[in-house]
Amino acid sequence: MAEGLGLREVGKSDFVLLDEISIESFMNNLKLRFQKGKIYTYVGEVVVSVNPYRTMDIYGPDTVKQYQGREFYECPPHLFAIGDAAYKSMKRQSKDTCIVISGESGAGKTEASKIIMRYIAAVTNVSQRQEVERVKNILLQTNCILEAFGNAKTNRNDNSSRFGKYMDINFDFKGDPIGGHINNYLLEKSRVVSQQPGERNFHSFYQLLSGAPDPQLKKMHLSRSPQVYTYTCPSQQESNPGPFPISDKAEFKAVQTAMKSVGFTREEYATVYSIIAAILHLGNVEFLAEDEDSCEVANQDALAAAAELLSTTEEELTKALCFRVVAARGEVMTKGHTQQQACYGRDAFAKAIYEHLFTWIVSRINDVIAVKSTRHQHGKDTVIGVLDIYGFEIFDNNNLEQLCINYCNEKLQQLFIELVLKQEQEEYQREGITWTNIDYFNNKIICDLVEQPHKGIIAILDEACLSVGNITDKMFLQAMNQKLSNHEHYSSRQLVPTDKTLEHSRDFRIRHYAGNVTYSVEGFIDKNKDDLFQDFKRLLYNSTDPVISAMWPEGKLSITEVTKRPLTACTLFKNSMIQLVSNLASKVPYYVRCIKPNEQKSPVLFDNQRCQHQVEYLGLLENVRVRRAGFCNRQHYGRFLQRYKMISQYTWPNHRLASDQAAVQVLVQEKGFKHDVAYGKTKIFIRTPQTLYQLEENRAKLIPGIVLFIQKMWRGGIARMRARKMRAIYLIMRRYRQYKMRSFLVDLLDRFHDVRNMADYGKSVAWPRPPAVLDEFVAQLRKAHNGWWARHIIAQIPERDRKEVRLKSIAYGKLNRQRKDWGMNQRWRGNYLGLSEDIQKAKLFNNSLNTLVAHDKFREVLFSAHVKKVNHHNKSSDRALLVTDKFLYKLDPKKGYKAMKQGTPISQVTGLSVTPGQDQLIIVHLAGGNDLVLCVTAIMPRHDQRVPELMAVLCDAHKRGNKKDLKVTVSDRLQCMLGNKNRTVTVRSHDKGAGVTFRKDGNAGLVLVGTGSSQ
Repeated sequence: MAEGLGLREVGKSDFVLLDEISIESFMNNLKLRFQKGKIYTYVGEVVVSVNPYRTMDIYGPDTVKQYQGREFYECPPHLFAIGDAAYKSMKRQSKDTCIVISGESGAGKTEASKIIMRYIAAVTNVSQRQEVERVKNILLQTNCILEAFGNAKTNRNDNSSRFGKYMDINFDFKGDPIGGHINNYLLEKSRVVSQQPGERNFHSFYQLLSGAPDPQLKKMHLSRSPQVYTYTCPSQQESNPGPFPISDKAEFKAVQTAMKSVGFTREEYATVYSIIAAILHLGNVEFLAEDEDSCEVANQDALAAAAELLSTTEEELTKALCFRVVAARGEVMTKGHTQQQACYGRDAFAKAIYEHLFTWIVSRINDVIAVKSTRHQHGKDTVIGVLDIYGFEIFDNNNLEQLCINYCNEKLQQLFIELVLKQEQEEYQREGITWTNIDYFNNKIICDLVEQPHKGIIAILDEACLSVGNITDKMFLQAMNQKLSNHEHYSSRQLVPTDKTLEHSRDFRIRHYAGNVTYSVEGFIDKNKDDLFQDFKRLLYNSTDPVISAMWPEGKLSITEVTKRPLTACTLFKNSMIQLVSNLASKVPYYVRCIKPNEQKSPVLFDNQRCQHQVEYLGLLENVRVRRAGFCNRQHYGRFLQRYKMISQYTWPNHRLASDQAAVQVLVQEKGFKHDVAYGKTKIFIRTPQTLYQLEENRAKLIPGIVLFIQKMWRGGIARMRARKMRAIYLIMRRYRQYKMRSFLVDLLDRFHDVRNMADYGKSVAWPRPPAVLDEFVAQLRKAHNGWWARHIIAQIPERDRKEVRLKSIAYGKLNRQRKDWGMNQRWRGNYLGLSEDIQKAKLFNNSLNTLVAHDKFREVLFSAHVKKVNHHNKSSDRALLVTDKFLYKLDPKKGYKAMKQGTPISQVTGLSVTPGQDQLIIVHLAGGNDLVLCVTAIMPRHDQRVPELMAVLCDAHKRGNKKDLKVTVSDRLQCMLGNKNRTVTVRSHDKGAGVTFRKDGNAGLVLVGTGSSQ
């Protein structure tokens, strides 16, 4: 269901939904999904994982979010789903959970466990607490360390776990990891001294040789080539293991970083790799036979290097390798070893050193990640266990290790079937559904064959190991043949003489649930005894390195102390398996079944026979039958309605019935499925996959329309929300503008409320800065205020002076501060000729004026003065200028101020030009193209200014008559038109006594010489 049970899924995402429950249909579905890149498939709540042998982009943060908090069937099958299910069950129900990962070597168990741990780390500690983050990082880093010292390259897997690992992750009441604990099982220590052809020793040896810096190797007396050392290049190797796809050098650095992160001290780190180096040197130690009962070390260099690295002396190490101290009836004797015994002791010593090192590393990690107990603890701490343990093994030569590994898988398979059946039965009883008995293969009989007291294989082997005398492996086989002759799952050549695949006096066969496995008894006795002379234990306990000494606490017993016979290797393993199974049975289990698709590690090849064998021994088909025995699917009523309510008019969009169960019943009856379902107390149970397909098909037809409807409503909702926001924004803006305007106006009123009583009528009051929206209003307001202010100021001026003040204000505005002295402080009299002190001249001017008034009917004389004029022939002449309210006249002073021509209307004046200096030059621009170029003369007092007054008079008269402002140009170089020709007029100081005159300056220039105040 996780991929949606529509037609678009690849095969069946859940094997329970297969139309036919057979090995053929199971394999076809598994193969189809593998070929389409779907490496995960469900069997109910069990994840079947096929090793893809390639990197897949399905584990990133986006995928984590996709599975976090979702139900099992809501997303495609994935390891994240089972990790989330275990975490949710642990957090919601405060129950301990465990995830059991099984499969054969190379099926991807270790990678699966790391993926699950990374997922759990990603979804926890949302509050980012430092201590929780530290624990998470350590839990993730432990994988790197344990893989280096516990994994090796085998013919089936480049990174095969050669030990079983069960990790408990402890969580606090909030669901954050606060610690953990690791248990390791049955390290394959025999690999230290010998490997199958094409395989390697543990990674740690090669990582040291490849990754350690040269000074460190020199200090350890090592060379980089593994071929130099017996334990990394044994003589029985028929072929070179070939290049290793993982960089040992890079992994060495990664392990360094991980050990530092976990908390290994520098001294501990140095000791760990000193022990690895010591084992390599120990493997190169050879012996020469002195006589039948003694031997000596043949190469002292290797022995000396090993002794130095183990922090002991050459003499003590030689004595432990070549002699054995025996205590008998209180007497201590030294007994020499034969060459064969010394080699056996050396190898046993090397295996024991590595095993003790690995156990110490695990215990050291456990010390670091142990849950810190506090007095103030809230709620209950819970646990998620992750079991990554070796899968079922069938080799050409199977020995005691394979028997223990396969016995472990038998125990886990027994637990798997029992717990699955138990869960099914409990769920049926809880929901009030009738339980149907299911026939399945119960492998308890095989477990008993191995572990039963007094009768099982382990008991028979222990008895042989404890017997006095020289008990051989053949004698052990004979004992099994006698006691197990009637067992249907045990056979040997003696019991079945016709079976020539079994060797006489060597082989026996067990019919496991996964298939028949033939075991060779050679080495069973020695491996089970796992003898290590006490001399070696005392040797390393007395090492001067405190880390090495702490690894061998059993060495503190003196030679004369009598100790209890230790338990055999198989008994220890059996006890640990019983404890492990008991621990798992107390938790809510989740399962990952890993499958290896081919032996070539190809991402495209699917070996049907190989995969079918794994499916059979993993019991996956039995699991499907268990899930399908009653009902193929079950869901809570609420979840069922949430998924299928749209297919019924009575439940869409929400039902109004008494309960969810009643609503589900109405929906099922409407669709005609009532005979294929059963109703529990909280769940609906669906019997056949066809009903589920019909429900999904009906749902799939309606989903597009619902999606469009939701999109429409969503878009409408978004648009309405945006509209409400915009209206709110505009309202806020409007209210804010009102507030700003109100604040501005209140401030303005406060500042100007008493301006009538101020001396300057508010001229000195600073205007507050208005809001942008009031800029135009404030400009008009300031204009109005200026007018009001001006009226009040003018009201204070005497009536006779108002005209003069108005003209001066016009001049001030037009000159715009470009002329420094413009006559502001002098009296402007206007009609200077009529008011002249020369009575004779005044009389002549007034007579001429009366004649002009009678002729032209003007009402007022605005300005009159003597001027120097220049014409288009560059000829200068003395004239008088008369400005009235209508006309501008040129008068001839020599002829009694007679008008020389008709007056020029004021309306024909187009502009004025003056200089910024003290001269009295002014150009009156006329519409006819023949401008008046004038210099006011005969000024008394001498330093008075007449030009600004004349300019103001002309501007005022022009505006009154034409309602337009005259343009006034202020410049050092004035442009004009004389005789329709462009001329440039400038001012230059005249020679002393030369008077005022215009002179030609080049072809198109005139220059005024003199200041205009001398005549």
